Parts: sequence; C-alpha cells; structure tokens
Amino acid sequence: MNPPRILLPIVLASTSVYRRQLLARLGLPFSVFAPDVDEHAAVDERPEQTALRLSMAKARAAGSGNPKALIIGSDQVAVLDGVQLGKPGNFENALRQLRSARGRRVDFHTGICLYNSDSANMQAEVVRNSVAFRAFSDAEIERYLHKEAPYHCAGSAKTEGLGIALIQKISGDDPNALIGLPLIALVGMLQNEGVAVI
Repeated sequence: MNPPRILLPIVLASTSVYRRQLLARLGLPFSVFAPDVDEHAAVDERPEQTALRLSMAKARAAGSGNPKALIIGSDQVAVLDGVQLGKPGNFENALRQLRSARGRRVDFHTGICLYNSDSANMQAEVVRNSVAFRAFSDAEIERYLHKEAPYHCAGSAKTEGLGIALIQKISGDDPNALIGLPLIALVGMLQNEGVAVI
C-alpha cells in the first residue's frame, strides 16, 4: 500500500486538541504551531467574516515560522440572534449562554484556510452548521457543566461529548466543522495542492 503523496509538510495552526484529533483522522503526518492571533471580532464584522479572517490570520501567522509548508488555519464563531457567543471561560458565563440557547437555534460559522507558505496560494471558506437546542432545565445545564466543563467551547456545549444530550437537531454540510475543523472542505483544498489523502 502506497502512503499518501505529500509535497510539503503539513502544519496545523492551532493548539486545539479537538482540531488535532480531527486532522489525525486523515492519516497524514502533521506538526502543530501555536499562532499568536487576536481572536476578537472587528467592529461591524459579520460572523462568517470573523471566522474567515481569523482562519486566514492563523495560517499566515504560522507561515512566518514555516516558510515551506501547507498550513491549516481554522476558527469558529457561534451566533445567537445576531450576537456572537465567545468561549465562556467559566461556569457562570457558560450557564448564561446555555440558558439563552435553550429551545432556540445557534448558528456556528467555521472558517477553514489552507495556506501554501511556499507559493503564497491561499484557499479559504466558511462552513455553517445550525444547532437546535432542546428546552432543557437549569438543573440539566448545571449537571452538564459540572460533568463536562466546556468552558473553552463557543456556545458552551461539546457536541462530540455529553453536550449532544442538550441538542434536538443539527443541520449542516459537515458535522466535523461543528467540532472545529471542516474536513470535507479541507480534503478538497489538500487535493488542490497535490496531496492525495487516499
């Protein structure tokens, strides 16, 4: 069996354990680079613009230390009623986010960028998923937060974990995007760069 053809080393511009796990599914060797990027939204920036801009910024930031590589940048923005939901950071903020989301829909915009730091070619797009949360109780929220502590996840629920119990329905083109890395789009981008995943 021939290994996948890789012309340049692959670098994941993220310290997220979830993105690392997702990328590992493709069976390609890669390294990790921690980009130093301000992740705040710009004034009057739409969620999809924020996700796209930050994905590209992370890939470019990693390019400075990896001049001949294929660099993957990704970022996610969760939105409820037009308001961006950041990473809660603690129990109180997560409790507020989930109380606001119960019985309602939250849209997740996940940007993905593949940057060839050798040729300066950049491919980028945004993948959207909608999550309908069920009408759970305060007691359920508190039990969930104590069990999973999803304080570093936009929207305060890990769909790849126990957070799935809070959800009624998920709609979108790639369930991996909801976890943090749109693999379907990424495979196409890698193929455009001559990387045969399978």
